[in-house]
Amino acid sequence: MNEEDVQFWSKVSKKIIEEAQMAILPLVGTIKGGEIVKMGADGTPTKLIDLVAENKVVEVLEDTGRSVTLISEEIGEFKVGEGSSEVVFVVDPLDGTSNALKNIPAYAISIAIADASGIHKTHKNLENPSGSQNINSKTSKNQPQNQLTIEDIEIGFVKNLATGDLYEAVKGQGAMLNGKKLVPSTQEDISKSSIGAYIYRAEMNKVDKLCKAVRRMRILGSVAIELCYVADSTYDAFIDIRGNLRIVDISAAKLIIEETRGIVTDEKCQPLNGKLNVLERTSIIAACNPIIHSDIIQILGGI
Repeated sequence: MNEEDVQFWSKVSKKIIEEAQMAILPLVGTIKGGEIVKMGADGTPTKLIDLVAENKVVEVLEDTGRSVTLISEEIGEFKVGEGSSEVVFVVDPLDGTSNALKNIPAYAISIAIADASGIHKTHKNLENPSGSQNINSKTSKNQPQNQLTIEDIEIGFVKNLATGDLYEAVKGQGAMLNGKKLVPSTQEDISKSSIGAYIYRAEMNKVDKLCKAVRRMRILGSVAIELCYVADSTYDAFIDIRGNLRIVDISAAKLIIEETRGIVTDEKCQPLNGKLNVLERTSIIAACNPIIHSDIIQILGGI
């Protein structure tokens, strides 16, 4: 992706963030926002607040007049415009929905962008004049599977919609928080470390070993934000070892961490290479440096 494209799609991303934030504001902290309106493409119930955020993402992408593929939890895979897509947007319109509904200040939008040049896996929609088309692979037998993986992400944004903190990264250009360069923790002693975790339905014997080895553990309920905390030194590491973490949730934050030279693998110490779709799942161990990462892997029994 050239610099002109980076600038254009970054501008589009920031517009999405701004408009999605305004759209959900009336629903934050409300019962109405938590109403279940449908079943999402990822197989989980879609709440009204999620749908409102995602609809705004689609609206802004359609307004660009460009050809884009959107991958998002509620809609699945959705084609905007005609012809081959220029880019793929991987979006979690609202990460931490339960926090937003309880007005707990840890809920975010996550946007990751990959260059789709040469993929040629999109249809021209002959029935919809706007060119928009739902191409969820479950319903479109002629649609080839998207072969892009999380390693193809070139631009990433995560914004904590409650605090206004904006994390961003471009591959090879570093990462920033609110316009300032991100600097991760230099902690190398696991016994003094602060770890974020998602442990619901995790193997508690493994988690218990880790809890006993670290200084403190935090659970906030927004994976995108907590991964970014690894990049900005709030956390020394973050783990989710259920094997059920959506690639959509982590695509932007993974790039942000790696652009600070942090380490991101699965619990077996293998690189993350999941395909960009709403059904792809993984575990994750993200750490500020190789020493903390290796210690966590060993404690969890990954190597």
